[in-house]
Amino acid sequence: MSSNGSFIISLDFELMWGVRDHSDIKSYGEEISKVHEVIPLMLELFQEFDIRSTFSTIGLLFHDNITELKQYKPDLLPSYINTKLSPYSEFAGLHEEKAQYFLAPKLIQRISEAGQELGTHTYSHYYCLEPGQNAKQFEADLKAALSLASAKGYKLSSLVFPRNQFNSEYLVVCKEVGLSSYRGTENHWLYQARSRENESRMRRALRLLDSYINISGHHSYAIADISTEPLCNIPASKFFRAYSKSMRIMEPLKLRRIKSSMTYAAKKGACYHLWWHPHNFSRNTEKNLDQLKELLMHYKALKAKYGFRSLSMSQLAREASV
Repeated sequence: MSSNGSFIISLDFELMWGVRDHSDIKSYGEEISKVHEVIPLMLELFQEFDIRSTFSTIGLLFHDNITELKQYKPDLLPSYINTKLSPYSEFAGLHEEKAQYFLAPKLIQRISEAGQELGTHTYSHYYCLEPGQNAKQFEADLKAALSLASAKGYKLSSLVFPRNQFNSEYLVVCKEVGLSSYRGTENHWLYQARSRENESRMRRALRLLDSYINISGHHSYAIADISTEPLCNIPASKFFRAYSKSMRIMEPLKLRRIKSSMTYAAKKGACYHLWWHPHNFSRNTEKNLDQLKELLMHYKALKAKYGFRSLSMSQLAREASV
């Protein structure tokens, strides 16, 4: 039996802040508001299969109400050249009837009480590779996220960069503010971090294909190979794409792709890191939860046969740092 094989799940919890046009509730509202129903169902599955996960959460979601949100913001705001990327211009138009799309204090409490890790997804869904912003603004954003979480009674130690815009120059900032781990990108050119304007249709198409057919590898890794300086890099292995009616003929291939890589990692005693957004399950919810349960059942079988373990990002970081 192999040992130290680990199954890591991280979720990017962002609600409307992850949408480029933060005011476009008409298009995304139903999908976003349903997250309040979806996450408790996910937590039930995690409890059933004894799963430890990391919910990397936008700092703005921690606020109790819209009034508090408007009163609390970093000293330095991101100066993106594309001003639509900044959420702060939307604050004036926010009212309490829209709170379910932008705030989630009760969900955050429920995640914590379920024994799952809360990480940070930055305070404002900060884009680290977009032109115009800088390290000082990023530092102010992170400090705001960690300070607010602490005021609410939560300690955050793991980070997921929004849009996976990993910026190696900002890692020292992450360490200085007290973070200990982050989710890195897959070690393949298809997944190298880029700004939105530098992304290409070809890379998007190939990443889509890679979700169904293994063209980039399993992306598993040994704990001993995890880079720990300046903080632990816990790379992603695969994005768990939501069920698609238009791609339903490919859905079995998607699940086989993930399960094959999970099995590979378990046999090798390696780590496998699956991630997605809770709102991805808001459409075709039953299908998505059934697929998640199928993957968790596969994890359970690998745990019994190979000693595969479920760890949060911070748990794995502690082991890697020993």
